[in-house]
Amino acid sequence: MKYDIETLIREYGNDVLKTAYAYVKDKFTAEDIFQEVFVKVYRNLDSFRDESGIKTWIIRITINTAKDYLKSAYSQKVVPMMEFKEDMITSDNDFEEIENRDRDRVIRETVMTLPEAYREVLLCVYFHEMSVADTASALNIPDGTVKSRLARAREMLKTKLEGRL
Repeated sequence: MKYDIETLIREYGNDVLKTAYAYVKDKFTAEDIFQEVFVKVYRNLDSFRDESGIKTWIIRITINTAKDYLKSAYSQKVVPMMEFKEDMITSDNDFEEIENRDRDRVIRETVMTLPEAYREVLLCVYFHEMSVADTASALNIPDGTVKSRLARAREMLKTKLEGRL
């Protein structure tokens, strides 16, 4: 199957950006990784063997690129810029939206405190809605390992979130 890079960016760009952000926790760095991932995809598109889905392949490239960035000396010296936004409550709907956003933030932060092996499985299965088989392919682990890590990750997450929500 022939893939067009523009179509791939449109279809999977948000997944790449979200995955990169989940690792580096900085919007601007995630955008840099996004660009680097699609340069790699473009350069290696001819070598894609279609053994796994294209999304799985792209997410695997994203995970590896983000991990490489985190291992680099540059990332050890750079302090990420933080974005601050004031929340203004003008109605009950605004209050509910802010409450939901806070709950989602607590869940995201808690997921990010899990050991990497469990965090990766949760991100693939729930964040990217990937199947167990696609997750196994993206992470280069057996299906059974995905299932057991997923069960352990859910239990760890449940324990950590008790009393926080």
